[in-house]
This record gives sequence, structure tokens and C-alpha cells, in this order.
Amino acid sequence: MVTPHIPAYRNVVREVAKASVSPRATRNEAISRNFRDIFQKNIQDKQSETFHHDIQNAITFMRSQRLHKELLDRYNPLFDLTGEERIEATARRVGFNMPKTSTPPEEKSD
Repeated sequence: MVTPHIPAYRNVVREVAKASVSPRATRNEAISRNFRDIFQKNIQDKQSETFHHDIQNAITFMRSQRLHKELLDRYNPLFDLTGEERIEATARRVGFNMPKTSTPPEEKSD
């Protein structure tokens, strides 16, 4: 009964690690501790099949979210830019450079 949960736990840990942007030493330990507690509590549960199905759905969701972000970064490089940066990048893409905006000179008061 424990056997299907071990690979599922490893897959959850693997997906959390791949989705994390911080190094392993600086990650919040509460997240991994909570996952470990959930698995330990549900190993002896009578609804083990339902738990395993729910965990597989969670793993699929985390994997899909990670792949979606990778595809957005690859095929839509303007995704994370501000509005002004997006306009400049679009102009460069078609061969133009945005004109430099000048600020009007300050008037001197005597």
C-alpha cells in the first residue's frame, strides 16, 4: 500500500524543486514539511486510492504550470516586460529604434 505513494512523493518534491527560483538552502522548509506530513498521514488512510489520484492531479498541474511558463518565455519573449520596454522591443523587431525623448530645458528664474 505504501509503494504508490513513494514515487508520487518523489515526483512532488521534484516538481517543487524545478518550480523554485531560490536555491535549496534558502527555501522555506515548511513547504516540504507539510508535504511530508500529508503523505505520512494519508499512507494509512482507507481512501488511499483517492489520495493517490489527487496527488497525481497535483503533480500534473505543477508540471503543466512549469511547462506553460517555459513556453511563454520561449515563444513570447515580451511577456515579462513593462509597457515601454515592450514597445521598444517591438520597434527593434521590425527594424526601428525608438526616438529618444527629450525633456524641455528648465526655465531659469531671476
